[in-house]
Amino acid sequence: MVFLSFVYRFFTNFAFMAMVYFSLNFMEKYQNRAIIAILVLVYAAMRAASTLRAFYFFQKIEKLEAETRRLQAPINDGSGGTSARKQVVADVARLRRDGELKSYMDLFFLALIVLLCVAAIMRQ
Repeated sequence: MVFLSFVYRFFTNFAFMAMVYFSLNFMEKYQNRAIIAILVLVYAAMRAASTLRAFYFFQKIEKLEAETRRLQAPINDGSGGTSARKQVVADVARLRRDGELKSYMDLFFLALIVLLCVAAIMRQ
């Protein structure tokens, strides 16, 4: 399922980029093309801000993981039954890492979309 989530994220980002590319290239009038490019740039800026905010969230989760491991170390010495807690921390770490990779993928495609929009605005 993890691999499928990466594939899904790649294809949705690629489809959005293809839609932007074809919509900008088939506009004949410069004014219409510039308006579409500016609207897409505004949308890309909003998505980029949301993605950057997600990185801040992932950073806080990473700090919580480290604190949980630090607090869990003395507990692991004397008692059993901590394998479930260790598994939860490992699952959270894996989900955080996968979320970061997806966010990097989003930022990459957003950068490509910004380049397409700027090229469409500059081209006459």
